[in-house]
Amino acid sequence: MLFSEVLGQEHIKKHLIQGVDNDRVPHAQLFIGPEGSGTLPMAIAYAQYLLCKNNEDNNDCDLKFKKLTHPDLHFTYPVNTNDKVKSKPISDDFIEEWRDLLIKQPYGNLFDWYKSIGIENKQGNISVRDSEIIVKKLSLKAYEGGYKVMIIWMAENLTSQNDAPANQLLKLLEEPPNKTVFILIAEDEEQIINTIKSRCQLLHFPPLAETVIVKGLMKQYDLNEAVATKIAHQANGNYNKACDLVYQDSEDLQFEEWFVFWIRSAFKAKGNKSAIHDLISWSETIAKTGRETQKQFLHFCIDFFRQALLLNYNANDLVYIEPKSKNFKLENFAPFIHNANILEISDELQDAIYHIERNGNSKIILTDLSIKLTRLLHKKTA
Repeated sequence: MLFSEVLGQEHIKKHLIQGVDNDRVPHAQLFIGPEGSGTLPMAIAYAQYLLCKNNEDNNDCDLKFKKLTHPDLHFTYPVNTNDKVKSKPISDDFIEEWRDLLIKQPYGNLFDWYKSIGIENKQGNISVRDSEIIVKKLSLKAYEGGYKVMIIWMAENLTSQNDAPANQLLKLLEEPPNKTVFILIAEDEEQIINTIKSRCQLLHFPPLAETVIVKGLMKQYDLNEAVATKIAHQANGNYNKACDLVYQDSEDLQFEEWFVFWIRSAFKAKGNKSAIHDLISWSETIAKTGRETQKQFLHFCIDFFRQALLLNYNANDLVYIEPKSKNFKLENFAPFIHNANILEISDELQDAIYHIERNGNSKIILTDLSIKLTRLLHKKTA
C-alpha cells in the first residue's frame, strides 16, 4: 500500500517519510487511533516505503507488498480457535485470511476480522506462542538485507489474558535486533501497559475529516458528492463505517434494531410485567450473539445516548446519527437523556462491558443493565 492510497493524515505521512529519508527510524512506534482512522493502512504504507525505497528491484518489492507477501514484513493479530484451527492458534495459522481482509477491507475493524475467521462469538488474543514466534522471526537476518518490520495489530490484546506476551515483547523492545522496526497499533491507549508504551514513539491519529471521507467514497465507489457527503457525516470520521453504509451492510443497522426494542421495553417496564418479560427475552437474545458482538453493541449504545444528549442540548452540528427504525425519532427520544441520568447510564454501560470482557454471565449482566435502565430513563432532569 502506497502513502497516496492512505486517506488523509497528511501530517503523519510527512513525519514518517522524513524519518526514513533522514535515516531517523525509531525501532518501536505505537500508532494510536480510533476505528477507521487508517492506522493499519498507514503502517503498511510506512513499511513499504521503508523496505522498498532503496531496493534495487523496486517494482518487484512493490508487487510483493501489493500481495502482502514481502518476506521481511510480518504481522501479529488477535486470534482464537475455529473450525479449521482446533487448538493452540497463532497468527500464522490465519495469514491467508488476514491478507484477504487487508486487500478487500484495509480499514476493517476487529469485528470484521473475527467474522472473516469465524470467531465472532469468541474473544481473540495475542498469545505467548505468538510472542515466541515474534522473537524467532526477528532473530533471523532480513531476507533482502534491509529492515525487518513487525506490525502488531490491536496490541491491546497482548494483555487480554495475562501479561506473559507483553513481557516477552518488552524484552525484545529493550534489546531490539539490528534494523528491526516494531509498529504496534491500538485503539485504546489506556489498555497498553506503560512499560511497553514508554519504549515506543507514540503517534496519535485523529478521526478522518468529513471532506477526506467524501473524496475517498467518491473515488472508491463512484458516488456523487451529495450521497458521499451524507454518508461521511453519518460515519463520524470512521472510513470503515462509511464503507459499510455504502452497502447498507453496517452492523449498526442490527444494533439500532436491538437498541430501539430495548429502549421501548425499558420505558414500558415500569409497573408492566409483560414488558419485564420482553427485557429478559431481549437479554437472552443479545447474550447468544457472542462477547465481541455484545461489547460492540454496548459501545454503540453509549454513542447513541451521547448523540441524544447532544440533540437535547441543541448541539445539532455534532449529531450525526440518523435512525432508520420505523416510528423512532431521535428528537423525541432526546429529552429523556439529560444531565441527571447520562453519567449513570454511561457508567452502567461501561460496567457491563467490563464484566462481559471478564467472562461474566452475559444474560445476568444484560438483565441487570436493563432493569437499571428502566429506572434511569424515568429519572427527572435536575
